[in-house]
Amino acid sequence: MDKKKLAAAMAAVTTFIKTGEAAAGQNLASVEGVPQERLPAGPAPQMNIWGMNGRQALMQAGTMMQLRMFK
Repeated sequence: MDKKKLAAAMAAVTTFIKTGEAAAGQNLASVEGVPQERLPAGPAPQMNIWGMNGRQALMQAGTMMQLRMFK
């Protein structure tokens, strides 16, 4: 795979993850201002294993780029 395709793929994944984190932050911010008695009682949010794995892979790829492992 050439460098342009690799860079485009990594940029797309990074943007996707940042968009998801921003949406989660907005949801949390909207809930913080509401008193606890008005919040709907429901199950606690589940851990997003795929999201954690994606963020970990991005961090590892960034480290590899800093160490100049890609040539």
